[in-house]
This record gives sequence, C-alpha cells and structure tokens, in this order.
Amino acid sequence: MTATVHPLPGQNRPDPSLDPLVALVAADMNLVNRVILDRMKSEVPLIPELAGHLIAGGGKRMRPMLTLASAALLGYQGTRHHKLAATVEFIHTATLLHDDVVDGSGMRRGRRTANVIWGNPATVLVGDFLFSRSFELMVEDGSLRVLRILSNASAVISEGEVAQLTAQRRIETDEQRYLHIIDAKTAALFAAACRIAAVVAERDEADELALDAYGRNLGIAFQLVDDAIDYASDQAVMGKDAGDDFRDGKVTLPVILAYARGDESDRRFWKDAMEGHRTSDADLDHARKLLERTGAVQDTVARARHYGRRAVDALGRFPDGRAKAALVEAVAFAVARAY
Repeated sequence: MTATVHPLPGQNRPDPSLDPLVALVAADMNLVNRVILDRMKSEVPLIPELAGHLIAGGGKRMRPMLTLASAALLGYQGTRHHKLAATVEFIHTATLLHDDVVDGSGMRRGRRTANVIWGNPATVLVGDFLFSRSFELMVEDGSLRVLRILSNASAVISEGEVAQLTAQRRIETDEQRYLHIIDAKTAALFAAACRIAAVVAERDEADELALDAYGRNLGIAFQLVDDAIDYASDQAVMGKDAGDDFRDGKVTLPVILAYARGDESDRRFWKDAMEGHRTSDADLDHARKLLERTGAVQDTVARARHYGRRAVDALGRFPDGRAKAALVEAVAFAVARAY
C-alpha cells in the first residue's frame, strides 16, 4: 500500500499565521500562564528574574499551544492539560537556556540572552531549576504514561544536543545524520507535546501515534525552515544575528546540500568555513552565493514542505473542525516563515 502525501493546505496563501491556533487556545493559555508564573516562584530572586527574562521574551509558545490544541481536537473537557502544557514550556525554556550557553549566543528573539546578562553558571543552574519544576508537574499529573512520554522526550532532546555538538564543524556530516539530530533536539518535544493530549483524553494508541506523527513532522519542518532562514533572512526576521549557524560551524542541511553539490573549490571553502577559518561578512556573502547557485536553501525549504504535508496527513483520522483547521494552519505558518 502506497501512502498518499496531500498538498499542504495554506501553502499558496501569502499570510498563513498562528492566529487561529492562538484564538483556539487563548482561554486555556491564560490558565497555563498562571501555572508558569506560580511555578517560577522561588526564595532565590535570581531564579524568577532570569527565567522570566526568557519567558517574557516574546516567544510564540507554540509547543504548549500544541498540547492545548491537540486536547481540543480530541474534545477533552478536563483540566490536566494546563499543567502539562506548562511542563512542556518549562522543558523548552530550560533547553533554550542551556543552548545559549553551549552556543555562546548573544541574542534571542531580538533581546540579549540570559547568559550575556547573568553569566553562564547562573543560566545553566536556572535551566536545571526549570527542568526540576517540569518533573514536579509531571509527577503531580499522576500518569506514568505521561511521565514516560515527557521524560523520554527530555532525554532524547539532550541526546540530540550532544549529537549536534559532536557534529559541529564536521563537514562530513550527511543528511541522514542531520535529520536524526533535528528529530531528537527539536521534533521530539513537538511530538511529545501533542501525544500527551491523547493520554489525558484517554484515547487509543492509534490516536497517540497520529498526534506524535503530526508533532514530529511539524517539528522537523520547523527546524529545517530555521536552517534556511539563517542564511536567507536578517536579524529582524530571525531574532538573532544573521549567519550565526555559519559562524558557529553548525553543519545544517543547506550547508550539507551545497557541499555535496559543489566543485572542489566550493568544498574547500565549506570545509574551511565550518572549521572556523572563513567567518567574515565577506565569507558569509560568498556562502550565500554558493547556496543560491546550488539551490540548497530552496531544497531545504522543499524538504520542510514535504514534512509539513506529512504532518497534515497525520491528522486525517480526526474530524474536521476548528481545532483541526488551526493545527493545519500552524503547519502552513511554520513553512511560510521561509518566504
């Protein structure tokens, strides 16, 4: 039996957005935000100050919104998903704090990163605090299955970050390995955020797996677009310095494709660049020219669109309605960020 991959709804519209998703879960997100603010409290003032800096930084809160929207898709009428959505956000925020330290990042969402303001030790420790809070919330939910899904996702994310670190500056990284890395470091939390809704709604494993597939494919598409816009956009679009991946020696899919398609001179340039020997603005401009000539950015976006279609297909078993439409448009939004 051959699987059919349908066109991505909304891909031809000029302005797909998260507005339908935001509107769908607005009331629930208010309750989630209350949980977040309550669980960030600490007798150590630096903890809520530092964590609040990142949480208040204008992020889309896409992952907790996916938990809430998935619950709405299943017609769930309870309240367990509020704490679990907060759990998802704490896991995500903790990983961002740790990532910024590992990457030496100076900007996130157009603001200075916590590690620049408070230093690396405090940033790492507050990230640990948020991980601890997330596990408290998981235990309070009382479901071993939820605990298993979210704790496994946390472990997989860490494995993905380590795998990315070991692949850094290694131009021989291939597409298969890179997809494995982003499946772990990015898509795993998208998948878990959606899947736990099926557990609290007491749906069968088929629904769990469908929501897992939706979140996982959306997460891969989301990361691939991030890879593309690092070379194709500016700080106003990205919320960080353009070309950060290039200067950090991150071998992302556009680089992998351009390296594979280039001539000997191109390959020498990419090897030198990823090893940290070609990092000037002129080198970044040259990298962009090579990416344009080889179609590497366009093909990265094409792959993102493919995973977006797979995400939409995974929702096929669920009834049409406002929640499903919002989840479908979230996919279109994730891919449209590249344009």
